[in-house]
Amino acid sequence: MANYQNATELSKLTLGKSTEYCSEYTAELLQGVPRSLNRDDLALDPNNLPFIGEDVWYGYELSWLNEKGKPVVAVAEFRFACTSDNIVESKSFKLYLNSFNQTRFASIKDVEQILIKDLSNIAGSPAKVRLFAVDHCPALAIAKKPDNCICIDGADISIDNYQYDAQLLAQAQKKDKSAKVEEHLVSHLLKSNCLITNQPDWASIYIHYRGKAIDHATLLKYLISFRQHNEFHEQCIERIYCDLQKFCQLDELTVFARYTRRGGLDINPFRSSHTEQAPFARTLRQ
Repeated sequence: MANYQNATELSKLTLGKSTEYCSEYTAELLQGVPRSLNRDDLALDPNNLPFIGEDVWYGYELSWLNEKGKPVVAVAEFRFACTSDNIVESKSFKLYLNSFNQTRFASIKDVEQILIKDLSNIAGSPAKVRLFAVDHCPALAIAKKPDNCICIDGADISIDNYQYDAQLLAQAQKKDKSAKVEEHLVSHLLKSNCLITNQPDWASIYIHYRGKAIDHATLLKYLISFRQHNEFHEQCIERIYCDLQKFCQLDELTVFARYTRRGGLDINPFRSSHTEQAPFARTLRQ
């Protein structure tokens, strides 16, 4: 029954379907995807989630007209709490933002307020929106990797299976069961595919944990197992978070993915055991 309901919900989306662009402001273009579609599969209680966090989006193609008809452009930052009812579906988000193109607004503040209202309505909880001039967006400065951050991509591993396999993490912890460490890890090899269109989604993933040491080569194999996996960005990161906690039982855990942009938007899901707000961490690929 759950799979049937999921398929019914997803069939309503414009994603993967031919659509026409609308250049006049239209809030009704926005569509939401219930977060429960993924969380039911992970057996997550919506009233007692094992993480906190948010989804941070950046929009690079936002434009409108001022009262005299002159175009205005901006870079947008959108933040949605991971406790919101819905994910904003990305294609509908793009279509919605494009509907501002030929619409006149009195001020940038008016645009911000409209975005906050519409996005909060579709997400089911308050959204945060900030608009920046294209030559001054501190949040999108290329971040320097912290000195203590270890890239695990150099691990010498052999792989012949690219299907998602959580059981790989059953052997993830090192033999010395008494040793506890704190590590900041990054891999640039995360790839998954869109649940609807099968288009590839590329990301750098940052993992910060405290607990028993995780074997880097095993973790890398697990992350690479998402290479042919079909799921939305936010769902993949929640799955990775839950799998790491299930198999490694960490004292603290943060999983943060920086996905490359598509259609003028990038999505950056952040899930943590102890921190609600994602840091500024734009990568070179973004």
